[in-house]
Amino acid sequence: MSCATLAKGLLDLDVARARMIAAAEPVQGVELVALEQAAGRVLARDLSARHDMPGVDNSAMDGYALRLAELSEAGLPVVMRVPAGAGTASLPEGGCARIFTGAPVPEGADCVVPQERVRLDEAGRMHVVGEAKFGANIRRRGEEYREGAPLLSAGWTLNAAALALLASQGIAEVPVLPRLKVALISTGDELIEPGEPFAGGLVYNSNRVMLKTLLEQDDCDVLDLGIIADDPAALRQAFIAARDGADLVVCTGGVSVGEEDHVRPVLDELGGLLFHGVAMKPGKPFAFGYLDDGSPEGVPLIGLPGNPVASLVGWHLLARPFVQGCQGRTVGPLQQYRVHAGFSRRGSPGRRELLRVVIDWQGGHPVALLAGGQGSHMLHAASQAQGYLMMAADTDVEEGHEYPYLPAGQFVD
Repeated sequence: MSCATLAKGLLDLDVARARMIAAAEPVQGVELVALEQAAGRVLARDLSARHDMPGVDNSAMDGYALRLAELSEAGLPVVMRVPAGAGTASLPEGGCARIFTGAPVPEGADCVVPQERVRLDEAGRMHVVGEAKFGANIRRRGEEYREGAPLLSAGWTLNAAALALLASQGIAEVPVLPRLKVALISTGDELIEPGEPFAGGLVYNSNRVMLKTLLEQDDCDVLDLGIIADDPAALRQAFIAARDGADLVVCTGGVSVGEEDHVRPVLDELGGLLFHGVAMKPGKPFAFGYLDDGSPEGVPLIGLPGNPVASLVGWHLLARPFVQGCQGRTVGPLQQYRVHAGFSRRGSPGRRELLRVVIDWQGGHPVALLAGGQGSHMLHAASQAQGYLMMAADTDVEEGHEYPYLPAGQFVD
């Protein structure tokens, strides 16, 4: 979409996302943590295999190990029993070994026959039912990787499978990047916390618990500074504390230009915004800049809208990729595929629109349906949505036509 089609003064969504990703600087340092404490952390250095995997030739089946050339109609006597964990031994000539999954294959054996394809006669001799093949059901030493081979690269997020891979190499401690420390500020005289008495004109602070949860799910340490009143002195004090105590500051609300929106002047005094306003609906008031602490870089600041759904969309599309980049993670392109719309709707002038939708598969192909009301304050639809139908600016939704769909699962991996 060309900038000419944008609402005046707003940054294109793709441009804003690219700027956020480019601006992210990974946190510095290395921490050595126990493997059991490393889930969700980001690997700080490349890791290589310490041992061959498998470490020895071992059996892929419960069955019988034998020399194929010695197999005959007379069968083979069972001369050994090899359980998992046994040491490597040699298979005597003219006999076979009872063997179990994962057990080392005796030296000299060149085939393992599954127990389901074996018959034992009255004398206890083993007979193969059907054909036996050379090398069958033997996992060869080093067939997955050899000692010194790359295991995981720096920047890898350590999930359960990655931790299991490291455990299989006997690795008990892992070098990881420090957790990103994020200061969270909610602004607004109208805000109260859940549990406090409600009165007309007040609003329960839903952004705080939502963003704190999202940050913690992405393995950030959160410095929660709570609700700050719309007062320049209080805001200045809060932003200084956030700047001095965190790697990143995230605030919600108050970045507009109304008479009671005091955040912007305080930010201009302490640092400044690189951009403010993105051609997206919801999420237009998104802002990004730095709080200057005397260094060339300063502490980055993300300003999210006060309306909770706008804040959520801004987090998913713009703030989260910046956080991931600061954590040293690789930020991929948005995952999307085309689905049919199960509704019609007027488009948004000058702004790309992210409609909260659910997917109906009953007709054999995916059809997007509105998850509920689409107002930027309407959390019910956001809580039900399975993803976003992303509409270009000035484009109406026509029932039955195909449009890009962004599954929500990509925002919580």
